[in-house]
Amino acid sequence: MAQLTPMMQQYLDLKEEYKDCILMFRLGDFYEMFFDDAVLVSKELELTLTGRDCGLEERAPMCGVPHHAVDTYIARLVSNGHKVAICDQLEDPRAAKGIVKRGITRVVTPGTVVETSMLQEKENSYILSVFFGEHAIGIGYCDVSTGEFCIAQPEDETALLNEMTRLNPQEVIVSDSHAGKLLKLTEKSRFKNAFINPYFDWAYEAPTAQKTLQAHFKVKSLSGFGCEGMDDAVCSAGALMQYLKDTQKNTLLHITHIKALKETAYMVLDPNTRRNLELTQTLMEGSKKGSLLWLLDQTKTAMGGRLLKKFILQPLKKIDEIDARLDAVAEIKQNLYLRNSLSDYLSGIYDLERIITRISYGTIDAKDCLSLKSSIAALPYLKGILEEAASPLLTDIYENLDDLADLHQLLEQAINEDAPNGIMDGNIIKRGYHAEIDALIDASVNGKNWLVELEAKEREETGIKTLKVRYNRVFGYYIEVTKSYLPQVPYRYLRKQTLANCERYITEELKEMEDTILGAEEKRNALEYQVFLEIRDKLAQNVSRMQGCAQRIALLDVLQSMAAVAYDNNYVRPRMSNDGTLNIKNGRHPVVESILQQGFVPNDAQLDHGQQNMLLITGPNMAGKSTYMRQVGLIVLMAHMGSFVPADEAQICLVDRVFTRVGASDDLASGQSTFMVEMNELANILNNATQNSLLILDEIGRGTSTTDGLSIAWASVEYILQKLHAKTLFATHYHELVELENMFSGIKNYSVAVKELGNDIVFLHKIIEGGTDRSFGIEVAKLAGLPQQVITRANVFLNQLQNYEMSITGDSPADTGKAAPQEATMPKAVSRLKGMNVDTLTPIEALNLVYTIKKELDNE
Repeated sequence: MAQLTPMMQQYLDLKEEYKDCILMFRLGDFYEMFFDDAVLVSKELELTLTGRDCGLEERAPMCGVPHHAVDTYIARLVSNGHKVAICDQLEDPRAAKGIVKRGITRVVTPGTVVETSMLQEKENSYILSVFFGEHAIGIGYCDVSTGEFCIAQPEDETALLNEMTRLNPQEVIVSDSHAGKLLKLTEKSRFKNAFINPYFDWAYEAPTAQKTLQAHFKVKSLSGFGCEGMDDAVCSAGALMQYLKDTQKNTLLHITHIKALKETAYMVLDPNTRRNLELTQTLMEGSKKGSLLWLLDQTKTAMGGRLLKKFILQPLKKIDEIDARLDAVAEIKQNLYLRNSLSDYLSGIYDLERIITRISYGTIDAKDCLSLKSSIAALPYLKGILEEAASPLLTDIYENLDDLADLHQLLEQAINEDAPNGIMDGNIIKRGYHAEIDALIDASVNGKNWLVELEAKEREETGIKTLKVRYNRVFGYYIEVTKSYLPQVPYRYLRKQTLANCERYITEELKEMEDTILGAEEKRNALEYQVFLEIRDKLAQNVSRMQGCAQRIALLDVLQSMAAVAYDNNYVRPRMSNDGTLNIKNGRHPVVESILQQGFVPNDAQLDHGQQNMLLITGPNMAGKSTYMRQVGLIVLMAHMGSFVPADEAQICLVDRVFTRVGASDDLASGQSTFMVEMNELANILNNATQNSLLILDEIGRGTSTTDGLSIAWASVEYILQKLHAKTLFATHYHELVELENMFSGIKNYSVAVKELGNDIVFLHKIIEGGTDRSFGIEVAKLAGLPQQVITRANVFLNQLQNYEMSITGDSPADTGKAAPQEATMPKAVSRLKGMNVDTLTPIEALNLVYTIKKELDNE
């Protein structure tokens, strides 16, 4: 009966433990895959599918990838949602007795990638854990590549989806019993294709989760991390830590603390606001270029780039914290030497956070050590630059920035400047660091000098001018003589190999020296490897110090970036207040202004809790209403993140949330029309906004009939004015709404100035007080390039409709030269208008009357 070979049995035993993974099995210089894994991977990676004798009647399907390029192949598999278990040789094959011992050294999943080649430099790569508790939802998330580990408790499922869109996790884990709930929740969201991975229920149990975290952080209580009252978040975080230990197979010593995020600390930005204001990517192309992040990003380090994105997506809500950032930005902006020096020295700092992770994983090599040394070398200069800093935040960075001088000294003394990429081939350790390595280097170098002398001596003694002493890895050292000189070869030469045009020989003397040289090199490489591991261990003992340094460098980088942008674009410091007043003088849209370079028209914006709580903005499309409203939203958010703003002056009151309802789009995948999407977004705003929120509403009610849309827009304005009292910018084409200024306090009409030149219009992009009753739709259509025949015919219809409106109000229609619609029989409901006192009609009665008239017109 056929029986599996020992090696194949070893493979299948490991595969049984990791059924949900693709198993990459190390064989020599390749990682091989067999059976179903081989068939799957050969298709996905377009590899040649071969076979291998496995002891069975049929050969086992097999494909493989070179070990030195495995990261590239793993990246492609993981990006397609696969988990990859890496099986390595746990002993030297040359010393192994029988089959080589192998084991799983790591499981790579979409959310646990740490390889630099598989990550985006200025982007975090999060794995998220979700726990549905009895009273709250708990989440824990981690960027394994940097060591960031956070917990939070979203108040409801909508808040959970908000956090998921903010974090954009590469992988989500959830308890087995709640997996269906999370899948149902996400099936109609943008996370319907996310890699959601069910995990053991026991890992989410409170006692187990708490013990897991306490054991990892070596504490008796989690209260020191601010986890009080966050029991459900602790459950999710404990399960996440257990999952990471199961997959990463190491101590994760670079995860040194938990950051507990409380809702009171940061402004909540829902996905619509982040998308509509184009905070991190553009609406149309989804690219960073053209977003606020693109504009503000003058960071010099990858760490700073990642932190800047967090600043944008999590604006602050406390004035003292905002002012601390503003003080630091102001000082850097005003000090040319400080600004330029910070930029120069930060440019030389590598991604410390991810280097620290490689130290923790034991994958750091000599090149990483040189990058670390180069980065540390800049720290004393940065401290010197900050020595005279006056702002509290810069002073704090100066006082707490560890220059890591001892680690720099260690790396300077130990690591060769020209060290290779690997750590097994020697030439890593610098002369003078380790006496025994120096002796082995000398033996190797002296031996090679002796070989040069031997070659010269043998040429002279034998008279063979072409004689050469050479080396290859198969035959070692040998003497090579061409065929024409064979008669002159002395008897003491022992033939080693015959080639077509030469013979290769060995002598006793050369054999002895070969043993000395090769023995010295082999011993040196092995000893250098051991010494390098000792250096790596010393670095690992200082992970916490290096992380503190990396965090301060990232913060300093973001502050200098915001200062540089403020200086380059002539931004001003906003004055933060608690009095509910928002007053912007000559504000500008930061991104549009930077793209236009010149010609941007600035505008004021004033909102308060009294007479001007809502601005009702009318005017034509293309005139700049949306740009104006977005710029107000961006200025408010920039101020809350501690940035200077594009304006001449800006007084910004604290805002708890910014809501936007801008543009029109449908969601065909979930079966929602444009109007339904609009109504969902409006419902979210009206149900969650407070009097301290800023609302940006553009064209509410445009996705349905005019009467329905006008009714919804009117009722929404009333609700905001009477119930929410939120500061609001409301743009509309429903000119009927301008009458609200006469009916309610707190609302003011504004419009976009337009200049008419004959049949053409010029957009002045200036927001002026007062409403308008024209939309200039046909003029805008003309500018867009509609055929002239369409434009002409549209003007005819417009005149007829305007004449009809005039006729039902009793005015004389203009002579159009054609039979006009006003000649139609007047409906009974219209005739009743003559006997009505319209001044006493309520808004609802007026709308009902309009609806009745329209219904009768439709019937006739």
